Amino acid sequence: MPQRLDPERAAWASAAVRRSAAATNLLLAGRAVRVLGGDPRDAAALAGLLTALGARVAADDEPVDQLWCLGDPDESTAAVERAADRPRGATLVVVDAGRYAPAVDEDAFGPVAPARPGVLAVPALSDDVFLVSTGREPEHDPAATARIRWARRSMPVSRALAADLRDDGLLRGTRVVVAMVLEPKTAVLSLLLRDAGADVVVYAHADETDDAVATVLREAGLPVHASSTASLAEQRALALAALDTRPHVLLDDGSHLIRLAHQERPDLLPTMLGAAEETTSGLRPLRVMAERGTLGIPVVAVNDARTKTVPDNRYGTGQSTVFATLDLVDGLPSGAHRVRPGGAAVVAGYGPVGEGVAQVLAALGLRVTVADVDPVRALQARLAGHAVAPLVDAVRGADLVVSASGVPDTIDHAVLRACASGAVVSVAGGVDHEVALVDAATAGAVRTAEAPHAERLTWPDGHQVVVLAGGNGVNTSAAEGNPVEVMDLSFAVQLGAVRMLLERGDELERAVVPVDPAVDEATARAALAAWGSRHAPPVRPAAQPADREPDVRTHRFGDPS
Repeated sequence: MPQRLDPERAAWASAAVRRSAAATNLLLAGRAVRVLGGDPRDAAALAGLLTALGARVAADDEPVDQLWCLGDPDESTAAVERAADRPRGATLVVVDAGRYAPAVDEDAFGPVAPARPGVLAVPALSDDVFLVSTGREPEHDPAATARIRWARRSMPVSRALAADLRDDGLLRGTRVVVAMVLEPKTAVLSLLLRDAGADVVVYAHADETDDAVATVLREAGLPVHASSTASLAEQRALALAALDTRPHVLLDDGSHLIRLAHQERPDLLPTMLGAAEETTSGLRPLRVMAERGTLGIPVVAVNDARTKTVPDNRYGTGQSTVFATLDLVDGLPSGAHRVRPGGAAVVAGYGPVGEGVAQVLAALGLRVTVADVDPVRALQARLAGHAVAPLVDAVRGADLVVSASGVPDTIDHAVLRACASGAVVSVAGGVDHEVALVDAATAGAVRTAEAPHAERLTWPDGHQVVVLAGGNGVNTSAAEGNPVEVMDLSFAVQLGAVRMLLERGDELERAVVPVDPAVDEATARAALAAWGSRHAPPVRPAAQPADREPDVRTHRFGDPS
């Protein structure tokens, strides 16, 4: 039987991987990696964790995306120089994961320069080689321009599709409102749309606004209606101001501006080509509106595109939610919570987001129980190796509870009261009131700040629960959102939706409409090419002769008469 990883080594490997991800905002799943040197047990632990997170250990003669160095700096230097011999544009991230001492000599490669906080460029080797140290705490430096530049270089698919829109001239004279989490990747999307000819306006909710990024966009000439300190009333005024620019196309996250336009600015709807919505929770109310006949514009269901749902919801949100959650837990005072290596975690909801969250929690060594009211999804969780139980029962012994449902009151007051005292509650994605904080306050619970993005709920009887990010999506409220590569795919689908609305908006039904399959195929092919993977072209069935009916008879028992 395989030897169980000791908790100290597991905690070190988890911290190293999370620090690298926080520094780079890059995806681990799908990446070719190599672990070099160090204690063989440390190397095995790190390689095992990376593999469990979806990375692939490369063969000795195969190029890698990430080189994880654990041992002798001289050995690392030689390996980096070999790995740096690569095609232009193929990024190599060298991670100094030395457990007790640096494993990479940064001075061995000539002058280095900051590429973004926590990442150093190595121009003497290549424009595509970067160094990350997991032994240093990431800098708390907004460095928005550098972070936007880093995101742009890692978004080749969106760049290509935006260039096509520019070359076709479709966006000239079109006003687009981008209403999404305002961080570097959204900034890249906004600038790509601007460069393709659109008149771009940006809005973001206060808890999803990076003020440094907003400043860069304003300096680039884009109207930005967002502030991290805006009150609820101020956010509403900012959202209405964005709508009052009279957009032709609205790109939304959560469908809040789409619904606000229907509620407060219905006169805009006849002049709009339509909108695109990229979240599961945002599509739910829009489908209800469509069923009631009250949806006044076509809305492209970006969330449902194959190149969005699996990469973004499962892999991107899974990684970013769990990593952001555990990073915040690490910042809590000692003894202020129950979370520990090898402990128990509960995932509420087992859609694509819940699948990803459960996978990452399990990869990091936590024992996962899934709660889902859909018996089919609960069965899928059981077949994936997780325990299954009703939520109110599952949380009683859990150290960490993650809501991945996107449904209000998933973590209702009864669930909060059932949680083990000192449990940590986090939300992936998130909708309003997914955690019943208002009901808890009504029942006498007091909210006190425990650490940045963490507060303690204490009931009169002494029961306590720690809630992260105010019950909002932890990966966007307290971290930099999903990894760059998956947002590249999601935004590429958004650009495909923009093309659909520009070319056929007047013909589309006033309903939630699917993304054209051609958009998914084009996005996936571009991504495979950008990631250096060869892919066979799709095989189309031979055309049926016009004068011959398809033969549907069985030939299993010989030729039919």
